[in-house]
Amino acid sequence: MKKITSFKNKGLKMAAELHLPDNFSETTKYPAIVCIHPAGGVKEQTIGHYASRLAEKGFIALTFDASYQGESEGLPRYLEDPTARVEDARAGADYLATLPYIDAYRLGVFGICAGGGYAISVAQTEHRFKAIAAISASPMGEGFRNFLGYETPVPVLLDLLKNIGIQRNLEANGAEPMYMNWVPETIEEINENTPDLLREGHDYYKTSRAQHPNSVNKYLFTSTDRILAFSAFDQIPAFLTQPILLIAGSKADTKIFSDQAFELAQGDKELFIVDRATHIAMYDIPEYVDQAVAKLTEFYSAKL
Repeated sequence: MKKITSFKNKGLKMAAELHLPDNFSETTKYPAIVCIHPAGGVKEQTIGHYASRLAEKGFIALTFDASYQGESEGLPRYLEDPTARVEDARAGADYLATLPYIDAYRLGVFGICAGGGYAISVAQTEHRFKAIAAISASPMGEGFRNFLGYETPVPVLLDLLKNIGIQRNLEANGAEPMYMNWVPETIEEINENTPDLLREGHDYYKTSRAQHPNSVNKYLFTSTDRILAFSAFDQIPAFLTQPILLIAGSKADTKIFSDQAFELAQGDKELFIVDRATHIAMYDIPEYVDQAVAKLTEFYSAKL
């Protein structure tokens, strides 16, 4: 059962969906989960699939398109601003707190890929979220500075920042925005050296498997300075006191980030490994999704 809705994030109207249990009643108080989609994704893709499954288990799940993306408002379009993405989740909690059938003291947060990194980030300072879960967690700043665990040399990053400044000057003077792709746009761009994350990302986002008109596989090049300045994990040891569940595929090239978050967390924590699954396989392959949903249900039932 799905309800089309919206909420405000400061001055922006956020396009959203509420996934409701089949036996939903407005006179009942439900635990609720704010669900955050991957970078380049939209609410109708993997995050919506998981949200509908969580609703079947008795939770209310809120999905939405990120600020500047999908059907949500915000200019410039296709900006990937990590601080805005974190604020999206806070605004989602604000919205849920206004609904009479939500128990505002039983809120969780959940994200996939970059959404998982943002879920972990927001929970460090947003303690209305009582339980945190992430699948294939990918922290944006850490991920750009250390792509799949391989540190990007500082001179390369400094050169990138220089080029971002040049592009900002050009756009300030009327030049067309420059965009980058999240995954290879065409099959011809893929070769034997392409990481599984990007190879399988193309198959997920650019084919009938999950292609969606609002998921356009691009972000503003000038977003990159914000991403490089962002750290999703920096305050985990001190501020993340809530229970956390990290789910990762055993074959995921991003598993290194789930391992890192698990090591940094000092409290109630669990790292659940899905055998043989890759990063993208956790998005929609039934044998892996079923395991993740069962674990998420167990976790949120116990912690909310």
